[in-house]
Amino acid sequence: QDELVESGGGLVQAGGSLRLSCAASGRTFSRYTMGWFRQAPGKERELVGYSQSDGITEYAGSVKGRFTISRDNAKKRVYLQMNNLKPEDSAVYHCAASIGPGLRIAVPPFEYNYWGRGTQVTVSS
Repeated sequence: QDELVESGGGLVQAGGSLRLSCAASGRTFSRYTMGWFRQAPGKERELVGYSQSDGITEYAGSVKGRFTISRDNAKKRVYLQMNNLKPEDSAVYHCAASIGPGLRIAVPPFEYNYWGRGTQVTVSS
């Protein structure tokens, strides 16, 4: 069992930046694939990107080149740096953790076992 807590959301003008943080409590954080998701009102939840335990990161096409995921395993934190924000980036952002059976490192396609409650990001035009 793990608890994930996001922070760093807020209101920003288009073109601005925000850095979201996700803190985990579990002992196996370094093995997690950490994903960032977002959900806007009336829309389905979408994957923003993820960071695998080996450092590989992948991003949705809509954010590639603007968003960067990084992680600090010693602090059990994953970050989402969002630059050049657009109004369509407005959503509740959630972090999630994927771990395989027996606490093994998960392999794609990732199933996310733990979820944070989310943090609101609003981008004004």
